[in-house]
Amino acid sequence: MAALTFPPELLVKAQGTGLAIKLAIFDVDGVLTDGRIYIGERGEEFKAFSTLDGHGLKSLQQVGMTPVIITGRDSPGVRRRVADLGLAHAVYGVKDKLAAAEPLLQQFGVGWGEVAVIGDDWPDLPLLARAGFGCAPPGAHAEVLAIADHVTRAAAGFGAAREFCDLLLMAAGHYERLLHSHHDTLDGGRTG
Repeated sequence: MAALTFPPELLVKAQGTGLAIKLAIFDVDGVLTDGRIYIGERGEEFKAFSTLDGHGLKSLQQVGMTPVIITGRDSPGVRRRVADLGLAHAVYGVKDKLAAAEPLLQQFGVGWGEVAVIGDDWPDLPLLARAGFGCAPPGAHAEVLAIADHVTRAAAGFGAAREFCDLLLMAAGHYERLLHSHHDTLDGGRTG
């Protein structure tokens, strides 16, 4: 039995309005990071990412949901994090996130009802408004919070994306199996 729970009506919403969620779109600044950008004296950018969020993104891949990064900024740090996680689909430095998302939906043969989105600011609104399920971290802009199906308990950069992933996994019926697979030890035994 999992310690994590979500209300049944939220789990139903997180299944999307299509057959099931197949594609999950993530913003970076204000979702995968706390939204702050640290700039060094030589102009280098620094961002902090949560390992909890990274495991959530990898878990989506394990069950056949495709995580996609669509971000308005481009930086070596973000590209490095995406590569480290083995994410195959990312669009960087876009002004129009809807225009960036549409070809990806066509590529994967999915409709907006099969897409979940987590975002935090105005550029994410067109995606959130169309998605089968929309989510926002608690520090998101008021207009985003107003249309989100779920506002995470965890803050951006501190597990908000993981909560989104866990919710999608639970709604799709994969969470328990993945959780229990982590209880198995390498020799096939069970942990305490």
